[in-house]
Amino acid sequence: MFDPYSREFVENPFPMYARLRNEAPVYRNEEHGFWAISRYEDVYKAHRDAKIFCSSGGVTIEGVEKGRPLLILKDQPEHGVAKGFVTKLFSRARMEALDIFIQNRVTELLDGLYEEYGPDREFDMVSQFSVLLPLDVISELLGIPEKDRQKVHHLANTVLARGSAEALEQSAQASIEVTTYFIGLSGERRANPKDDVISMLIAETQEDADGNVIQMSDMEIGIRFMELALAGHETVAKAIPNGAMAFHNFPDEWQKLLDDPTLVERAIHEILRYDPPSHLQGRTATQDVELHGVTIPAGDRVMLLTGAAVRDPRQFDEPDVFDISRDTDPRSVYFGFGVHKCLGIHLAQRELTIVFEELSRRFPNMSVDPSRAKRAALTNVRGVKNLPMKLGQPT
Repeated sequence: MFDPYSREFVENPFPMYARLRNEAPVYRNEEHGFWAISRYEDVYKAHRDAKIFCSSGGVTIEGVEKGRPLLILKDQPEHGVAKGFVTKLFSRARMEALDIFIQNRVTELLDGLYEEYGPDREFDMVSQFSVLLPLDVISELLGIPEKDRQKVHHLANTVLARGSAEALEQSAQASIEVTTYFIGLSGERRANPKDDVISMLIAETQEDADGNVIQMSDMEIGIRFMELALAGHETVAKAIPNGAMAFHNFPDEWQKLLDDPTLVERAIHEILRYDPPSHLQGRTATQDVELHGVTIPAGDRVMLLTGAAVRDPRQFDEPDVFDISRDTDPRSVYFGFGVHKCLGIHLAQRELTIVFEELSRRFPNMSVDPSRAKRAALTNVRGVKNLPMKLGQPT
């Protein structure tokens, strides 16, 4: 019933999500060897209970990343120690400095697009805007040289691609390449320290569970940066066009934002709820789990279907309606929850807020054409490869 890589599902997963919630809230996929949990409360509780639903068995459908020293695969107490190293990247001072950078970069990109295309000529929102902004922001945070940023973007997309054995093989190779790239950056900084985050992490120390003082190796820094680059880039790159398409399909909501700009923060939460960039998170059951009359055996892999949970009518009134006046979900389950809640949640929300503030303020007549957007089969994330856009007459 549920094939996560079928073309029908890739184009529109929501009818299948509704069937799963109603007919099989605990569903077994024999072909790929996983269970799927789709109701909001079940997904939320599984995120909270990291002891029963652990991450070390892999977080994608295939679980090919199992055994790698990734932060997202670590369980407690190792996770807390590893996370402690990178938490400082998201300090208040760094986020405030990035806020200015984001504002300036959004303005530069929009100015450049209007100068080149004017109000009526079409361009691709994805490759010419939504990919570039978060790529520059995460590169600014991590210190990725400008000349290497497109390479990192290409490798990030390849890591996330799925749908065939060839794509899976290319994903593994790209993961090695992007990690090797960051290991090299760390090695350069170790030899020639600078006033940047890589040099800061090289000097940073933490105490492990046994009280030993430890530091990160170049390998660990490379792996951590690979994760941050993928997560910090892809989430926002997918969410911007997702939001533009939601406003296209619900034009009254765009007018509502134009009439009341103070709704922008609620609008961002609603964009992330309505069609989140991350639709599933993989876990492994550490003990038998009884749920809705079904037993998930210990050791089996479980997919937490966030994309289904955020459309659950048991939690949200009229969940298939995009409504920027909706009360926000305080759990922000679309960014995960509990131990593995997204580290960069506030940074991602600020990027999205500034983007839609500027678009609504400067280009209220913008338009996109979702009918000509194309999608690829990706593991975990959902988004379009392109989205035709016109800026329209500015204010």
